Amino acid sequence: MSDITSTTSNDDLANRLNHPRHPRSNRYDVRWTIENQMGPHALWLLEWLSPALGLEELRPGARVLDLGCGRAMTSVFLAREYGFQVVAADLWVKPDENAARIAEAGVADRVLPVFAEAHDLPFAQGHFDAIVSIDAYQYFGTNDLYLPTLARLLKPGGRIGVVVPALREEPDGTEPPEHLKPYWEPDFWAFHSPDWWRRTWTRSGAVEVEAADWQPDGWRDWLLWSEVCAEESPYAWMARMARESVELLRADEGRALGFARVVGRRL
Repeated sequence: MSDITSTTSNDDLANRLNHPRHPRSNRYDVRWTIENQMGPHALWLLEWLSPALGLEELRPGARVLDLGCGRAMTSVFLAREYGFQVVAADLWVKPDENAARIAEAGVADRVLPVFAEAHDLPFAQGHFDAIVSIDAYQYFGTNDLYLPTLARLLKPGGRIGVVVPALREEPDGTEPPEHLKPYWEPDFWAFHSPDWWRRTWTRSGAVEVEAADWQPDGWRDWLLWSEVCAEESPYAWMARMARESVELLRADEGRALGFARVVGRRL
């Protein structure tokens, strides 16, 4: 049940969030994206990932694992925009809840919601044409041994692509950047630089790394989205988390925080 009622019109919100680099995302109802968000704008991040991951090259009906899908917005996007058969896997959101959202979006025939822990995935080797993870991989994928296990679920030559909150450079020692100390949470140590991700994935021997890069001005998108969610989220706890992100990002001003995009092709 919603906690907050907004007086901002949908047209005003749509204009505020209209993004020149993400035309596909612009077609989605802004209230729907705000109500189902669990962090940064997942559709914007997925649309940034898409060309590097080669989603346009995959045929309709290709099998895609959306790992850590949250409230399944990205799974709906993959089914609608590309016609994929998507497994929407998440540990925090119940499949029944996602099933209702997926059905309302009209893609119940193309998206299967499942309850899954990332280290115990119930899928056969070589089952998927691609694996996608948006703002989730940092929670379970930083262990050096994880990627080889996950990559075995891909067909040979299949790609895995993730977008994660990131740091421009790895901090020295055990202290966070000085200007972020008042805001730093232990979970932030899972944020790494694109170079760190490239090195870690390359050393795994499981994939050929095809991209590991930084999103230009990604922090600005993150800040804008957080400001909107702080004002417009129908849930008090989510609005509070968005306000905390606004404080963090305003303190940083792009010096350290942003997003990394990482793509690997199974060898």
